[in-house]
Amino acid sequence: MLRKRGILNLKYDASGLIPAIIQDYKTGEVLMLAYMNKESLKRTLKLKKACFWSRSRKQYWLKGETSGHFQFIKEIYYDCDADALLIKARQVGPACHTGNRSCFYRSLRKK
Repeated sequence: MLRKRGILNLKYDASGLIPAIIQDYKTGEVLMLAYMNKESLKRTLKLKKACFWSRSRKQYWLKGETSGHFQFIKEIYYDCDADALLIKARQVGPACHTGNRSCFYRSLRKK
């Protein structure tokens, strides 16, 4: 889990946001990418459920609040530059608003 010292060292962008990659804690599958600010990270740590900042709606959102597709937090890591998060979570239902398990279901290249 993210240590208190780690929280203080995080680097947010000019908008006060940090990207968060959500990964299935068992399989390692990348589920989605979202953004957090300091408050949404605090809410995530408190609730042990993923909470993000919506850049388009300019508001907080608890993942699964309307869909029931919550992300229960298992571990949170930050990268070597302290400007990105990797969140390992137990995903309930699909992670993507399209109904797909992962938001990364499209490929630029054919197999």
